[in-house]
Amino acid sequence: MRVLKNAWKSLKGRFGVNAPRVAVRAHTPWYVRALTVTGILVTVAGASWATYHYGSEFSGFRKSEIEAEMKRLNELTVRQTEQIADMRQKLAASESQRKIDSGSFGDLAKQVKTLATENASLKDDLAFFQSLLPPSGGDDTLALGRLKVDPDAIPGEFRFRLLLMRGGQRQSDFVGRLQIVVSAVQGNDKIVLTLPVTDANGANANSEYQLNFKSFQRVEGSFKIAPGAVVKSVQVRVYQNGAGAPKLAQTVNMS
Repeated sequence: MRVLKNAWKSLKGRFGVNAPRVAVRAHTPWYVRALTVTGILVTVAGASWATYHYGSEFSGFRKSEIEAEMKRLNELTVRQTEQIADMRQKLAASESQRKIDSGSFGDLAKQVKTLATENASLKDDLAFFQSLLPPSGGDDTLALGRLKVDPDAIPGEFRFRLLLMRGGQRQSDFVGRLQIVVSAVQGNDKIVLTLPVTDANGANANSEYQLNFKSFQRVEGSFKIAPGAVVKSVQVRVYQNGAGAPKLAQTVNMS
């Protein structure tokens, strides 16, 4: 009796309200399932490749392009460095040339000034020569032309320049010597300087004071007096060899 009750309860539990639920699914062929899985794998692989590709592109991981850009920049840097060095070299050369040109201009200016002074002196000498052209048959005469005395760079030193000219008939060269007497004052003191210093016979060994010419002779020299002294006059004396008295004696006032 008990066995029958238990069997009834078991059947009631399977087919009654408390019976377990049963799911009903449609049957899917294997090739459909295989295609579905393949499509999912292809989709996943494509998504992975796209993610890597675009990620590499946007993150600057294109190594070849980066290397090419670095090469271009290096080449540009080298060219610009060479250009800068070349420009600096040209600038240095231009600066050196400018200094040379500036020095040359200064030298040319000095030369022009010197030539202008010499030209003025030559014009004065020419005018003096023309004024002393003697008539034919005149006597042999001496004349002093254009005595100039200038202070030198050292205090107390002076330079002189003069011109001696012969007129008239000149049978032979004039041979003799030159003597210069400088008169100066320093305060209340008077200074007399005779050049050159001569011996008892009136001879001297200074070549700049020796005379030997037919028509004219230019004489240049220097002398030294006490610094601060003022030259008042210069007397030029010309002696002919064998004569005790000067053939020419002329005084030029300086101040």
